[in-house]
Amino acid sequence: MTQTIDKIKPSYPLFRDDDYKESLSNKIAQFEERAPQEKIDEIFEWTTTEEYKDLNFQREALTVNPAKACQPLGAVLCALGFEETLPYVHGSQGCVAYFRTYFNRHFKEPVACVSDSMTEDAAVFGGQKNMFDGLANAKALYKPKMIAVSTTCMAEVIGDDLNAFIRNTKAEGHIEEDFPVPFAHTPSFVGSHTTGWDNMFEGILRYFTLNEMDGKEVGANGKINLVPGFETYLGNYRVLHRMMREMGVDYSLLCDPSDVLDTPADGHYRMFNGGTPIDAVKDAPNAIDTLLLQPWQLAKTKKYVKTTLNQPCTEVTIPMGLEGTDQFLMTISDLTGKPIPPSLEIERGRLVDMMTDSHAWLHGQKFALYGDADFVMGMARFLMELGAEPTHVLCHHANKRWKKAMEQILAASPYGAKATVHIGKDLWHFRSLVFTDKPDFMIGNSYGKFIQRDTLHKGKAFEVPLIRIGFPIFDRHHLHRQTTIGYEGAMQMLTTIVNAVLERLDEETRDMGETDFNYDLVR
Repeated sequence: MTQTIDKIKPSYPLFRDDDYKESLSNKIAQFEERAPQEKIDEIFEWTTTEEYKDLNFQREALTVNPAKACQPLGAVLCALGFEETLPYVHGSQGCVAYFRTYFNRHFKEPVACVSDSMTEDAAVFGGQKNMFDGLANAKALYKPKMIAVSTTCMAEVIGDDLNAFIRNTKAEGHIEEDFPVPFAHTPSFVGSHTTGWDNMFEGILRYFTLNEMDGKEVGANGKINLVPGFETYLGNYRVLHRMMREMGVDYSLLCDPSDVLDTPADGHYRMFNGGTPIDAVKDAPNAIDTLLLQPWQLAKTKKYVKTTLNQPCTEVTIPMGLEGTDQFLMTISDLTGKPIPPSLEIERGRLVDMMTDSHAWLHGQKFALYGDADFVMGMARFLMELGAEPTHVLCHHANKRWKKAMEQILAASPYGAKATVHIGKDLWHFRSLVFTDKPDFMIGNSYGKFIQRDTLHKGKAFEVPLIRIGFPIFDRHHLHRQTTIGYEGAMQMLTTIVNAVLERLDEETRDMGETDFNYDLVR
């Protein structure tokens, strides 16, 4: 089985060599004690049936492949979006290793994040000593301007009080009294990654504004605050900057990790790169308004903006697709008095032209969606603008109010009238849906590839291809640099979706003399 230097194979063809096949066969025969193949095939077939779907949807105490991640992962992403800020997780090293590798795999970048390495003794006696040493060491070693603290399950189960621990750390001289250490409690066993982002952002906003409201006046700085929410498409931050510049709007993008997660390979490592300046957070109460671009995922931030910053927090939906972007830009224009410039009107016209060009190929195509609440809502609206039909819309961590709003959006269009909305359901539920009510395509993150494989295993006619839009994308490169919001994002998503449809059409019509009468050069 040893490879030689003149015959090196990557793992895929290597494991098809006879010696590897023999090794794997021996492992199966000697150690796996597996059921007969006939029984495996029988059970697989049963899991694709309506009977199994009904049983599957009766599950209550078990989650299989959740379509979400945990709170502290979202808190880490939020912290990365601020100038020279070090994410710090009060918990075990293993948890932080998970967060870092999760982001490493998606962004293909090193991610700075530290842990205070709670172990068994901290679980018994509490983790305050870990925080004393951890904050002091993190500040001395990495020299951040700010350390943003979140928690894991262990710290939450034993009831560690971050506010008290950080206060005591400063009182005992481990770090300076005026060094900024905002925090958020982010228990992994409730909520999701989007909840963690919301909690951390509200914690940072609270730290710099709660006791600093004297002299602050809504509208005094003439700016608009934009809060992106849990956003992993780096192009989205850049398109927001571009649209605001073209409108001539004075604004603050409160949380922008795009530079630290997309650093150049020029021989210089940048632990901290870009990010929203802390002064912009301090100045946030003086803005005209604060717009939440993923409002369903920012409930805690919304409450704080309304009650403490005393800003209207004017409602917008995620600016995806034509209508969503129109609404966003018109809201900005209404609040600031700045007209929408000809450059954005021309960009809008190009999007409409593209939609017209592709309409014939997308009309009536059926799509099943899963992902975060605001993302799938924006995607469903965009699909219906294209004449496509959402069939199933699944968001694991959305609430009943979101479900009702999603159903109203779908019911308002003939393209969404037959769709079903699912909350609190996982990707094993989603698998049952695509088997029993087959869509033409799925849209979601990389985890859907296993569902595509399963549908193909039942037979080519049952295969449901995956279009990768969402988070995380582990098995394709550079998609995280793309854009999903604004007219530019709509153009990119339309290009991705329609070409997936055309690629599938070519695949189904390339048999010579059988189906290739539709294997056309011009589509």
